Amino acid sequence: MSTDLLLEVRDLRISFGTEAGIVHVLDGVNLSIRRGAIMGLVGESGCGKTTLARSVLGILPPNARNDGGSIRFDGMDILAMNRTAFERDIKGRRITFVPQDPYGSFNPLFRIGDQIMELMKWKSPRRDPGERGLGALMTPYPRARRRADREAALAMLREVQIPQPEQAFRKLPEEFSGGQRQRLMIAMALMTEPDLIIADEPTTALDVTIQAQILKLLKRLAKDRGVSVLLTTHDMGTAYEICDDITVMYAGQEVETAPVEVFFREPRHPYTARLLESLPNPSGEIREIGGEIPSLINAPTGCRFHPRCSSAIPVCAHERPGITGDVHTVRCFNPITHPAGAES
Repeated sequence: MSTDLLLEVRDLRISFGTEAGIVHVLDGVNLSIRRGAIMGLVGESGCGKTTLARSVLGILPPNARNDGGSIRFDGMDILAMNRTAFERDIKGRRITFVPQDPYGSFNPLFRIGDQIMELMKWKSPRRDPGERGLGALMTPYPRARRRADREAALAMLREVQIPQPEQAFRKLPEEFSGGQRQRLMIAMALMTEPDLIIADEPTTALDVTIQAQILKLLKRLAKDRGVSVLLTTHDMGTAYEICDDITVMYAGQEVETAPVEVFFREPRHPYTARLLESLPNPSGEIREIGGEIPSLINAPTGCRFHPRCSSAIPVCAHERPGITGDVHTVRCFNPITHPAGAES
C-alpha cells in the first residue's frame, strides 16, 4: 500500500439476500483515498454508494454477504481483522461516521452531554489500552480522563459553533435544530481524533441554506486536522465545492476517478459525461440520461452501463473493462477523448 494512501478498497463484492433474490450491490469496486484528502463518491440513488461507505465502517445489515475483495486501512486488511480488535481500535475511533439523518441519530431520552461522554468513555484518544474492554458494563470511567475528555468535548462543541457548550451538554436532542444536531454529529466524529470520517450524504435532511454551512464546516475542520473524508453524495455541486477527488459509481461498479477540477472539465466515461450534462444549466435545458437504471438482481453483464450507452461497442456487453489511466482513471473500452495537450 502506498504510504500516501490511507484507504484502499480492491475488487470489493457485496451482495444482499432478499425475498426477490440475491442483489449484487457491489461488483468488484475499487476506491482509494489519500491521507488528508476529501473523496466524493457520487452517482444516482441505488448505485451502491452507501453500501460501500458502510462496508468500510463495518455496519452492513445482517443479510449482507462479502463475496470477495479487500479493504485496507492504513496498511491493515480490516475485513480480515479480529472483530473484537476492529470494534475496539478502529470502528468509531480511527474511522468515524456522520449519518444522513441528524434527527434520528441521537437517543431522544438522554441529554446530549451524557451521549457524548458515553462515546468518549470507550473511544477517547486518551483511553489507556490497558483499561477493560467493551462489554464490561460496570467498567469505571477514570476520573482524571473523564475530566480531560469532557473539556476536549466542550472545546469541540465550540469549534463546530454550538452556542454555550456547557448549557448544550444539559439539553435533550429535541432542543436543537437539525443543523445544530448535524454540527453535534460532526463534533462527535472528530472528538476521537480519527484518521477517516465517513460522511453519508450528511446534509440530505437539512434546508438548502444550512447545507452549505455544514459542508464548509466539515471541510475546514477536516483540513485543519489532516483527516481524510469519504463523502457520499448525489449532489454534484456539493462534490465540486468540498472534494479533492471524485469517484463515480454506476449500478454497483466504479467507472471513473479524477481530481475534482479535471473531473468536471474532462469527463472520460460516457456515464460521467451524461451525468454532468443532466445538471441544470444557464439556458434552463434539462438533458435526461435516458434508459432505465438496471436491476441489481439480474444486472447486465460486462459494463453495467452498456444498455444505456450510445458509445457502447460489442465487447462492452460481456466483458468489464479494466482500469486505464494514472491520476485520472476510467473503466471503459471506448472512453471519451480530449484534444491533444488537454490535462487528463
